[in-house]
Amino acid sequence: MKKDKTERGFGIYEFTDRYGAECSLQASSLATESAIWLGVNDPNPQIMASEVMEDGVGWVKYPIHPSVQMTTRMHLTVDHVKKLLPILQKFVETEEI
Repeated sequence: MKKDKTERGFGIYEFTDRYGAECSLQASSLATESAIWLGVNDPNPQIMASEVMEDGVGWVKYPIHPSVQMTTRMHLTVDHVKKLLPILQKFVETEEI
């Protein structure tokens, strides 16, 4: 896990998930309360190749129109994180949720 700062000076941790997707945990610029952003940086939409080409096999990139917004990161407040922490801690200790 790599610790850094964004261009605007907010703390950010960058890492990859089990499947190699680039993810981040970043301090939010929200002015009204403390919050973080957590999740995948790029949704990487894919479709089965057989759906878009004859004799296609496996997954291929699925183009999304540039004006489409896809939310990939959760905007979590301190209260959200407080509720998630016991569940995550249980997973660390027991590998179950």
